[in-house]
Amino acid sequence: MTTEPTQQPQQSPQPQQLQPMPSDWQRALAVVAHPDDLEYGCAGAIAGWTDGGREVTYLLATRGEAGIDSLEPDKCGPLREQEQRASAAVVGVSAVEFLDYEDGVIEYGTGLRRDIAAAIRKHRPELVITLNHRDTWGGVAWNTPDHRAVGRATLDAAGDAGNRWIFPELTEQGLAPWDGVRWVAVAGSTTPTHAVDATPGLERSVRSLLEHRAYIEALTTEDPETYCRTFLTQNAQRAAERFGGKPAVTFEVFSR
Repeated sequence: MTTEPTQQPQQSPQPQQLQPMPSDWQRALAVVAHPDDLEYGCAGAIAGWTDGGREVTYLLATRGEAGIDSLEPDKCGPLREQEQRASAAVVGVSAVEFLDYEDGVIEYGTGLRRDIAAAIRKHRPELVITLNHRDTWGGVAWNTPDHRAVGRATLDAAGDAGNRWIFPELTEQGLAPWDGVRWVAVAGSTTPTHAVDATPGLERSVRSLLEHRAYIEALTTEDPETYCRTFLTQNAQRAAERFGGKPAVTFEVFSR
């Protein structure tokens, strides 16, 4: 008589743990397409960094003038710029610059790379931050052309900035090559590798997103504070399982 082997229940694989973000840096440049791109999560990390004395500069490709259907671009752009400056101030960022590309129709190319490389040479960051550059958000929702173009151009410009033979006209303009970018951190990635404890900056990240009130009120019928708090808190909590139980802001980090 033989006995059947006992079937053991299969265990789900443990999620890969996220590493703490590099901390041995002083200056960061955050490059995104639109006002509000940094506030949907990343600002919570930025608040903690500026508290620690680090310098963070924002560079936005557009003024978000095509973002509110009920408001004409010539009125929307200045309003969203004002909201972005107020939003940045909440998390300790005073330097906010705009490249004035047209919202919604940014194209990846050498011109965009050159403009971002110029900003990197100007500000000389060790850390560059951008937003999800891939075609989709987790294979579920299609990403926008602006996000894809700016994210990819930022990854490339981090290398361009240090090569004196690429965009030599920048050197002629007094922007010497800067090969000091050590990491490019992509916020909003569905394949993150690193994280920052969201707890110290969470309340300010909610207030920072709330500064985009005109945009949020056009986006949702929910109470703006409830919308912002729920979105940011839930996202931070989802990452906790992979970051020692702590709510987190996640990044996919590319080393250079």
